[in-house]
Amino acid sequence: MDSKVLRAIVCSLLLLSVLTGCKGTSAPTKGDLIVYVAAPLSGWQADGGQTVVGGARVAAERANAEGGVLGYSIKVVALDDEADTDVALTVANQIAGAIHGGERVLGIIGHYNSGQSAAALQIYKDLPVIVITPTSSDPSLTHEGYTNFFRVNATDASQAPYDASFMVNDLQAQRIAVVYAENDYGQALRDEMVKALEALGKPAVAVIGIPEGADSQQAAVAQIQQINPDMVFLAGYETEGYVLLPELRSAGVTAKFMASDGCFLYEFIDGSGKAAEGVYVSGFAPDTRTVTDKQWWSNYQQIETRNPGTYSLAGYSAMTVLIEGARQANSLDYVKVGDALRSGEFSTLVGTIQYDANGDLQDQRIFIFQVINDEFVQVKPTP
Repeated sequence: MDSKVLRAIVCSLLLLSVLTGCKGTSAPTKGDLIVYVAAPLSGWQADGGQTVVGGARVAAERANAEGGVLGYSIKVVALDDEADTDVALTVANQIAGAIHGGERVLGIIGHYNSGQSAAALQIYKDLPVIVITPTSSDPSLTHEGYTNFFRVNATDASQAPYDASFMVNDLQAQRIAVVYAENDYGQALRDEMVKALEALGKPAVAVIGIPEGADSQQAAVAQIQQINPDMVFLAGYETEGYVLLPELRSAGVTAKFMASDGCFLYEFIDGSGKAAEGVYVSGFAPDTRTVTDKQWWSNYQQIETRNPGTYSLAGYSAMTVLIEGARQANSLDYVKVGDALRSGEFSTLVGTIQYDANGDLQDQRIFIFQVINDEFVQVKPTP
């Protein structure tokens, strides 16, 4: 036998034994059960979407090694929404067509961004399928009466007060400028942050909108220079963060800087260069290194051929909840799975999950990191 083939077989057997814990579980025999993962897989947010897909794949492989779900093997089908609302609608219609065509679908993990989730839910709400977003944080998504929609992340209604308290009480910020990306995500978080700062008796000294993904943010930099805050909070994505932050530092603005979960990606650090050192970023998932072991990392690397990213835990946990919901329901019927999700308790890598009637987490968790030596280091809660 060719040595390369032999090595491939040995590696596959080793991975299977690791994932199963050598339990000797029976392999799934009923065929494939599809889980669609809808996220940006190309373009400016590709890295974030790919980390979600990677986590979902690792969770699916683990479940398959344990015997699958009700005798079926989980098959992950990743679809690229390009972080674009029109493309997200195309993806949603593609999934709807597959379901109406008789494809056996356990659920949908997605979308990555709130804007794409909001658009796609207009289609998903009428499908017989469970939808779990790993990262969409706009509070309004779960206030529309959808019975098949859940999150594994906190909302901006929790992120903003937590971040505001950290800036005011932990960092002792007195004059905070709120900068927001002019998109659905930035505007929703802006509103929550403005309310949170007012509730703390520290209203924002300025609220400044910036264009999404622009090559320069010098207009905002000039406004911030004039205002002279001691803290800048950015409600935006990494594409705004790694432009705004270096330009602020080049202009001599030394105010402390904090960014929202949209910048919780290593692209933000890489793009910001030396300017990133010491800044704070909030996120919806803990430091991967604090909640996983070497074996989990090894499994991830073997399946994805890369290290886990900041939101691999979110994809992994969304898939875990979906699978465990079906197992607890002992059914693939989406109504029964939804009932199991609302009544159950699920152990995940982002923490224990229990849902309220809207599909939101009963325990909303936010994590704060500081960039130290080009790494996100969790500073709150203390790991």
